[in-house]
Amino acid sequence: MILKTEKTIYEEFSSHENAIDQFRSDVLEGLTNTPKKLHSKYFYDTIGDRLFQQIMAMPEYYLTNCEMDIFQNKTSELAQIILESGTAFDLIELGAGDGTKSAFLLKDLLEKQADFNYMPIDISANILSVLSSKLKADLPELTITCLEGEYFKMLEKAANLSSRRKVVLFLGGNIGNMEKGEALAFCSDLSSYLSPGDIVLMGFDLKKNPQMILDAYNDKTGITAAFNLNLLTRINRELSADFCIEKFEHYQTYDPLSGSCRSYLISLADQVITIEERSVDFEKDELVYMELSQKYSLPEIEALAENSGFVTINHIMDSKSWFTDVAWGVV
Repeated sequence: MILKTEKTIYEEFSSHENAIDQFRSDVLEGLTNTPKKLHSKYFYDTIGDRLFQQIMAMPEYYLTNCEMDIFQNKTSELAQIILESGTAFDLIELGAGDGTKSAFLLKDLLEKQADFNYMPIDISANILSVLSSKLKADLPELTITCLEGEYFKMLEKAANLSSRRKVVLFLGGNIGNMEKGEALAFCSDLSSYLSPGDIVLMGFDLKKNPQMILDAYNDKTGITAAFNLNLLTRINRELSADFCIEKFEHYQTYDPLSGSCRSYLISLADQVITIEERSVDFEKDELVYMELSQKYSLPEIEALAENSGFVTINHIMDSKSWFTDVAWGVV
């Protein structure tokens, strides 16, 4: 057993306090803006993690099966892109989650005796713990270094830990959680943290039948609604707020022209919420903007790569051509 020193305990406490301070700041800033907004990155506490696992298992939520199709049936194509240079690498996954999809790639790379270290990055300590335990049981030969925190801070940490080339995974269509301008800035920033020879594998949900997209984010069983509303419960618990969850409901929209799928919470009454002794007014029918899930066309993806410092190596589609994992090289 390794005993924690006083310094280690202080650092853990300090890190937790910093996270709470940032959470408080973001929540208060978002709810005092016009229109009101909450950051979707805070969906993922222990309950939120569990609800999102249920969302991914829903028949309406086609994204999971589409990208799973790629990682189950086209693993060799993904591995070939990664291994083409023949050099050792760090496989860094942004927002790793439970690693269900990437596990297929990890297994294939191990079978091909690739020289690599897996570095999952996630803001949720809980999900990293679950992932690490699962992979150590299923793939005991895998070298794994978990990195908890924001993407770019952890990318910088990964670069300090190892000078090997980087292969970055950004799966699940998570790029779609950003406005198009934000996505361009994110990809440009990402390229600045990487070097020629590094590779990015990024998942994009493609534009398709509008009703299919809307159903995926507005399931009749109410799991997605519970996922969104859980953020209010988290604010109550961690910031001593007094949201009455029953006075808010989930609302979903999709615009097939722009490809923007947006979720909101609607205040069902005039009400005043207290967050750590600060009052926030809500009018009846006022919206709180929660999340964007942007859908792309292939030309839009090509333009994003070109404008952010990448060159397209390949794009690998699922069997229905509803989703693509693109491989970009750093210019």
